[in-house]
Formats: sequence, structure tokens, C-alpha cells
Amino acid sequence: MPLSSDRLATHGAVMLDSHTARFALWAPDARSVELCLAPNQRLPLARSAHGWFSACLLAAVGSRYGYSIDGGPPLPDPASRYQPEGVHGLSQLVDPSAWRWQHPHWQGRPWHEAVIYELHVGLLGGYAQVARQLPRLAALGVTAIELMPLGQFPGERNWGYDGVLPFAPQHSYGTPEQLCQLIDQAHGLGLMVLLDVVYNHFGPDGNYLGQYASAFFDQDRHTPWGAAIDFGRSEVADYFIENALMWLTDYRFDGLRLDAVHAIDDPHFLGALGRRVRQSLEPGRQVWLVLENEHNQASLLTDDFDAQWNDDAHNALHVLLTDEAQGYYADFRHNPIHKLARCLSQGFAFQGEKDRNGRPRGEPSAHLPPNAFVLFLQNHDQVGNRALGERLIHLCPPQALRAATTLVMLSPMIPLLFMGEEAGCEQPFLYFTDHHDALADAVREGRRAEFAQFDAFADPQRRAAIPDPNALATYQASRPQTPDDPQQTWPAFYRQLLHLRRQRLVDRLPGCRALGAEVIGAKALTARWRLANGAELRIDLNLGPAAVPCALPPAAAQCYLCADEPLSGDRLPPFSTLVSLLPSHPPETAHD
Repeated sequence: MPLSSDRLATHGAVMLDSHTARFALWAPDARSVELCLAPNQRLPLARSAHGWFSACLLAAVGSRYGYSIDGGPPLPDPASRYQPEGVHGLSQLVDPSAWRWQHPHWQGRPWHEAVIYELHVGLLGGYAQVARQLPRLAALGVTAIELMPLGQFPGERNWGYDGVLPFAPQHSYGTPEQLCQLIDQAHGLGLMVLLDVVYNHFGPDGNYLGQYASAFFDQDRHTPWGAAIDFGRSEVADYFIENALMWLTDYRFDGLRLDAVHAIDDPHFLGALGRRVRQSLEPGRQVWLVLENEHNQASLLTDDFDAQWNDDAHNALHVLLTDEAQGYYADFRHNPIHKLARCLSQGFAFQGEKDRNGRPRGEPSAHLPPNAFVLFLQNHDQVGNRALGERLIHLCPPQALRAATTLVMLSPMIPLLFMGEEAGCEQPFLYFTDHHDALADAVREGRRAEFAQFDAFADPQRRAAIPDPNALATYQASRPQTPDDPQQTWPAFYRQLLHLRRQRLVDRLPGCRALGAEVIGAKALTARWRLANGAELRIDLNLGPAAVPCALPPAAAQCYLCADEPLSGDRLPPFSTLVSLLPSHPPETAHD
């Protein structure tokens, strides 16, 4: 059915019926704007208040169009719904209401059930090929897939964080209809679909906003990507809020992960976005909003947002597993086990303490529930921002990796896996782009210069060996290999853990609260949580190579041990995790 008038977006082109579209462009710097309809029509748009140009005109779904500013060449619509010829080509009219959903009554899943699998659509072969992976992931125990950003970026391959047209799903991944089909199929399997969105900057190639809407940016504030986006202007804030609503309503995504919101220098925008999303949802719909935020603003997680990627917990775990302590890991060089204990019991490790640069970071977070934090060992950043893109399987003993994985999969926090992790994937995940000429040179040399401060790349010849992001071989080397045999060691291990999570924990997680965490060794701790039914979840973790003394749980506990060695006396084996579920009032007897 056609879109109702109350859902018409302010920005972009919207189909009013099968042969009429309403076009709207905010171009406050322009004297005139013409709609260029392929092959050769030029139709003037009427100017109204505050720099808007708009018109309702005859145009069919699939028509190609652009905007001519002051008589110049046609430019793509900044709110284009599809760019079949890339960021510099004409836009294409799309009718999102034309897709007939096979699962129209899907309302989502409760957040405490989330087990997230982050993936890159391009590396897996596009929307259609990702859809083929869904039955395997559902059988594994995954309940949500998270797609790295889809907004149209320059070229054919990119992580997605260089996007310049955030309303247009990347053309090299497939059509908008194929994206709908992927989401529809996921819902049929009981899988949520989350999307990573980038609202803090535009990429370096293909963003034309500055030519006719300079007020979109605040020239007095600068970011690593240039002038800051001016979220204080209603037209700018609406642009991104409408983008969020498009993904959630037209494509029926089940949630969004907002990239690097610490780079959004506006105290009101995030709250406005969260409130608009909640107000726009149909009754009963479950949609989840997740943040990446270096500032650890716990206050954002009390009302408008549901969770945050817990980089503090990841960084502590990474240092414990690898002993690496350069770059941002320097904040976790000292007492990483104490920082991990604080994360498990209170959420963030940094709750106002000074970081390595002497700046206070974070807010108190102990009042938040465990499911306000997404816990992971690997993701696109933590693997791909390494010079050589190595995964943990190459950086730490496999026994230690299994122990840490057990913690992530069976803690009350929301677990996240990165594509290939469940298969023991050994392929790297490298930083890749598809830039050309001077921009390609700048990206390649900038990438290598980033690592000059690291001891391993102090030698210029060593830095020169860092893969060129623009080389096709870099992209191809990053394709994860998934197993044909689900009984192989790593898939079977993850399936066992996720089965335990589903059978023993999920129904008891609503209302869960932390009871504290105690350090029992240089790389060992005990953490406890009170579950909804009064039972106690306890996790004893030892990431060190030697056994550590540990007061084992009482015999009444249901236990799962991940270790190469059995329990012996009151000692936790090396590289082990003991997960225990105690009744609400366990008898005071010793563990057998």
C-alpha cells in the first residue's frame, strides 16, 4: 500500500502513488534547483521557506533522477533510496511499500534473548549469499545478525564507514528488494536483523552537500573527517532521524547500532533520535538501539538506548589473553583482571577515572542491568584495526580462547560474535577500501603512518608490508571460510555453549543483577549474578597458565567446566572457566 501522508519523510523522494512522486531537497545555498529526470527532462522545483525546494511530479518507480543546482550538472539525491551507478551516478526512485512481507506479523524478540552475529555483507557475497547462511546461524544458536553499514559508499568494496548516501543500500550488495528478502527470511527463522549506522561523518568521496547546503556542517568545529555535522539545525537532525526510521519501518530492521556517537558533538540529538524512534513504533514492536561510545555515558542507557558495546571489557580480556599493551590497550596495561572484574560487576571499567591521556572518561554504571552491555572478544574494529588484521586464534593459546569464549557466551551480558569466529576462522579481517588516484595514495599512506608508534612497525620497511587497503587482494584475503561440517571442533563448541545459554539462562535473565566480582589470581576472577528466579549464576575464570586456588561452588550447583584439565581439590585449572548455577538457597555443603 502507498505511504500514508503522516509518514512522508521531509528529505528525499517519496512515491505518492504508482506514477507520482514528491521530491524535496534542502539546498539553502542554491538560487534554483531543477529535477533532472532521465533521459532528458529538466523540471524546476519550487522554493519555499528555510531553503527547501520541492514539487509533486509524474515519475514512475525505477526512474533515474538527479538535482541540478543553479544550472549545474545533475547530482545524486542526498536522501537517495538507491544508487545503481554508485555515489556519482543518478538516483533511482524506489517504492518501499511494494515489497510483500512474508512475515508481516513479526514483532521482534526480547533483548535478553539476543546473541548477535556481526557480519560484512560484501565479504559473504551480498544479500542473497548472506541469506543462505541464516539456517546455519539459527541452528548454531544465534538470534540476531548485525550488518555492517549499508549506506552507499564509493567503489565496490568498503567496510561501510566511508558512506556518503546513508539512505541508499549499497548497490554492489544487491537491490533493495533483495535486502527486504534477506530480512524477511531472517524473521521467518526467528532471527532479528540489526544494522550498523554512521551518523557522525560522511566519507571523503561523493558527498555533495557542501555545494548547496553548507549549513549542514559547522565550519568552526573540526573532526578527523573535516567540519563537524551541525546537529543543532532541525533540517540536519531530521535527516538522520528520518534515516533511522527508514531502516526500522520500511526495511523492518529490528534495531540499530550507532557508530562512534562520541564523535557527535551535540547533547540533544541522540535523545531526540531515541524518542522519535520509540514514538514511531507500532504497538508491540520490539526494536533495540545500541551505542558505540568511548565516553561511556551510562546516562544514555537509562531511557532512550538499550545497550552499548563494552569496549572496556573487550580491552581487558584482550590484554589478559595476549599481553599486548600498546595503543588503546595501554589503559589496561595495569591490573587488567581488576578492570575485567569491574566490568562484570558494574558495566564499565572507566566510570570517571582518567585514561592514559589524563582525561576523565565515563560515568557510574553499576545501576545498569547486565544486558545494557554487549560483550565480545572480536568485532570488525578490534580485528580490522590491527595492521595485519589477525584474529585472536593467532594471538593467544587456544585453551585460553575457549575459556574466554565461555565467559562471553554464558555471562548475562549480550554476547556478540564476529563472522568466522564460530568456525575458528584463520583468515584475517583487513581494512579495505576502493578509492583511486590521490585519495587511494592518501588512504594507503595514512593507514601505514597510523602504526609508526607501534614497536612492531617502527621500521619503515615493516610498515610498507601493511596491506594496501585499495588492493583487491586485501579484500579477497579477508573472506572468512565457514565450515561445511558443523561438527568440527569450533562450531560444535559454540553450539554447546549457546545451547546451554538458551536452556539454562535465557528465561532467567530478565531482572538479573550483578552480585560482585572478586579477583583470585593475576589472570583469574570469580563473578556472580542473581537471576530472575532467585538462583545464582557464578563464573570462575582463569586465563593464566597455572592453576589458582578457588573456593568451588557447593555440590548442589549445576556446573559446566571448560578446561583441558579436570578440577582438582579447591583449585581452578589453567586456561579454564567454571560456570555454576546455584539454587536460590543452596545447602552449605562442600563441592564434590
